[in-house]
Amino acid sequence: MLVSLHVKNLALMEEAEVEFGAGLNILSGETGAGKSIIIGSINLALGEKAPKEMLREQAEYALVELIFRVENEEQKKLLAEMDIFPENDEVIMSRKITPSRSIGKINSETVSASCMRKAASFLIDIHGQHEHQSLLHKKKHLEILDEYGKEQLEEKKKILKQRYQEFQAIQEEKEQALCEGEGREREMSFLEYEIQEIEDANLISGEDEELEVSYRKMANNRKIMEAAGGAYEMTGGSGSATEQLGRALRELQTVAEYDPKLLGLSDQLGEVDSLLNDFNRELSGYISEEEFDEETFFEVEKRLDEVNHLKDKFGGSIEGVLQAKEEKKQKYNRLKDYEKYLEQLQKRLEKSESALQKVSKEVSKIRKKYAKELAKQVQAALVDLNFLDVNFTMELKETKGFTANGMDEAEFLISTNPGEPLKPLGKIASGGELSRIMLAIKTILAESDQIETLIFDEIDAGISGRTAQMVAEKMNVIGKNHQVICITHLPQIAAMADYHFLIRKDVVNHVTVSNISLLEEAESITELGRMLGGVKITDKVMESAREMKELAVTVKKSPK
Repeated sequence: MLVSLHVKNLALMEEAEVEFGAGLNILSGETGAGKSIIIGSINLALGEKAPKEMLREQAEYALVELIFRVENEEQKKLLAEMDIFPENDEVIMSRKITPSRSIGKINSETVSASCMRKAASFLIDIHGQHEHQSLLHKKKHLEILDEYGKEQLEEKKKILKQRYQEFQAIQEEKEQALCEGEGREREMSFLEYEIQEIEDANLISGEDEELEVSYRKMANNRKIMEAAGGAYEMTGGSGSATEQLGRALRELQTVAEYDPKLLGLSDQLGEVDSLLNDFNRELSGYISEEEFDEETFFEVEKRLDEVNHLKDKFGGSIEGVLQAKEEKKQKYNRLKDYEKYLEQLQKRLEKSESALQKVSKEVSKIRKKYAKELAKQVQAALVDLNFLDVNFTMELKETKGFTANGMDEAEFLISTNPGEPLKPLGKIASGGELSRIMLAIKTILAESDQIETLIFDEIDAGISGRTAQMVAEKMNVIGKNHQVICITHLPQIAAMADYHFLIRKDVVNHVTVSNISLLEEAESITELGRMLGGVKITDKVMESAREMKELAVTVKKSPK
């Protein structure tokens, strides 16, 4: 679960530390107090895009840090596959934001934003203010079904994706082959010419490097000979270093017998003299052997030009040219036996289509089973959320062609009044109803998932009264098995809190600052009174707030 949140220099937050608890954590506060900053900061720490305007005015950087306690073995296994290992059962995710960049870290190790998002998907599920609007898109319905049935669907969908990619590749090959067939004779003639051009060159792997060395040496022959000759004159000619060394050696040898130190120096000089003589002999041999041959230079230059031309034309290297030749031969043979190739291609396509259809039907069969289960559970959850006469189902239709998801198109259908026919969700549900439907779906997915922490950002949009009470009770039920963090403006939901946090906005030294604090029970009742009464909080309002809290306590003690 999410143990704590630390925020520094983010929007109106100068610095705040929040320690969340198990069960239902409620965040409330007046409009504009900064409730959205809390969810925004959590999203940032989990790898979402960091807008520059989120950085507090005149601050050098902003920092968000989340600490998760991970005790679930399945979660640990998923994190281990990403080389993330909890330390003392804790995972720390942080994000530092500056005007020019942002740095994400998991357990002090710098990671990419995509890595943070993936790791976060195993630990936390955030339902944003407008996420319920995604229910208006049918594509989302299939995603929800597949998430619900992922235990049986996950491996099958991997096979399905692979089969689809294979099918597409063969289809593209066939389309290309049909295009090639239109100018077959001309293409064959051109391929034949290019293959012959490469074969006539008789390329040898690595010869271009040898040619480069030979060419560079021959092209600089005059410089080489001048330098070598000059060096020889300085070391081996008249008045050279060799001659001077010989004289120095003879001078020392005449007096070496009088001083042992001079004998040692004389021996050292003798070694230098010997080495220099050897060097001179080798240099002299090099000069006498090196002869510039105009014809050889011309041949090397010509061959190098030929090799480089083929490299530029076909592949950038000799290996690339030789590979291009093999590919052209294959294409030539295909075109030569064009009818046979098309026939084989068609057989491969039919075989691939058959395999794709088989796995698509298997996936579809599993989906139909789970669609019934999911619809039944959503309907029950909707009754708990004050949809009294609701009828909810999921319709699966076969698509016209194959997709990466198989041959299924899913859509939620709902009827909210007795006698009314089932209609697509997007056509009859209001914003408040969509919000409750998404809450029902999230509840069910959470029950079949390993994710411990659920965040709801104003899930109560568009609801009030009895419905608000039902949503509050549903939140309480979820909170018994999961950690729930919920931003709300409804007192019915806030009253159910196991932990109630107040976000308020203060002006300190002419600067607006948002703060968050955990409320004691009496303070929580006062906040409920504010939520119930608005500007004027009367004794009657406070009495209603206390009664609401007592009712919530009674509900929370209920075994349901």
